[in-house]
Amino acid sequence: MTIALFPGSFDPITNGHLDVAKKAATMFDKVYVVIMTNTNKHYLFNSQERTQMAQETLKDIPNIEVLAKPDQLTVDVARHLKASAIIRGVRNTEDFLYEQQIAGINERLNDQVHTVLLFTDPENSFVASSMIKEVARFNGDIEQFLPANVADALKKKLR
Repeated sequence: MTIALFPGSFDPITNGHLDVAKKAATMFDKVYVVIMTNTNKHYLFNSQERTQMAQETLKDIPNIEVLAKPDQLTVDVARHLKASAIIRGVRNTEDFLYEQQIAGINERLNDQVHTVLLFTDPENSFVASSMIKEVARFNGDIEQFLPANVADALKKKLR
């Protein structure tokens, strides 16, 4: 069985994340979408809220399971779950360069797990959670960028 890990902060999960998760689900027998922590980010949603939104969003994809591992290294989670691949979504060249650096570090930490970069569909290539939160703060139209349950949760959180 081929197992992949799709880690991220998912604050909140966007249509771009959903796009990458669906692609990964066609390539691997099992995909763990793992809610993690990036210490450089300030989160709007806590780990439990992010996990619940992702679970609801991905519930109809049978080979995807959502987990929260906010206080662990990605390579350690991959080792524990017996994953052979780490999935990373790429929107543009900036993402590529950043993900290349992360992949290099992860490979040095655990040479048994390899990074697979998946490109988002063009309509999601500019969608970033931070931008969507900014649009939402000023009552902009966010429904086109987020799954419906996530858009509702974001609006409630910002009220």
